Amino acid sequence: MAVIALIATAGVVWLSARSRVVPFVVLIDSLGRPVVSGLAEQASEADDRLKRAEILSWVENLRLVTGDAVAQRKAIDRVYAHIASGSEAQTFVSEFYRSDPPFKRAQTDTVSVDVKSVLPTSDRTYEVDWIETSRDLYGTVKSSDHWKGSFSIALNPPSDEHLARINPLGIYVTQVSWTKVL
Repeated sequence: MAVIALIATAGVVWLSARSRVVPFVVLIDSLGRPVVSGLAEQASEADDRLKRAEILSWVENLRLVTGDAVAQRKAIDRVYAHIASGSEAQTFVSEFYRSDPPFKRAQTDTVSVDVKSVLPTSDRTYEVDWIETSRDLYGTVKSSDHWKGSFSIALNPPSDEHLARINPLGIYVTQVSWTKVL
């Protein structure tokens, strides 16, 4: 009887020591429906749709101006979480925020961003078209401007849980340029 208990205990210890957790990733659309799923190890690189979606979100956060200080701070934090450290993009974005601070601008108006297209021009560069609508604090439209930009990215999959939470795809913007379309 003692031998059976010893074998059973050893078996339980052996089974508990083996990790049986296999990460499974599910991509969900804005309505909560699953779009793509699979084992985490199978995803070696984000596909083009995910890259375009990440760039779209990044541009919206970058150009957003809102009167909600908490939402504005979170948008700025998300922008910097997706910029390659020491890159031209980091300098460009920092200069943009210094020249037109969103917190100061939010005292007189807000800006909403509607991205119309994100098209790849190479495997690491995307052209983005968007419309910015500026409103006064009462919601009256002051202007609606068409913009076009070029954004280059680098991929660096996250190596720890903290990085995976702030930039799960490991997409970092390295170069930025934009201009108003007349």
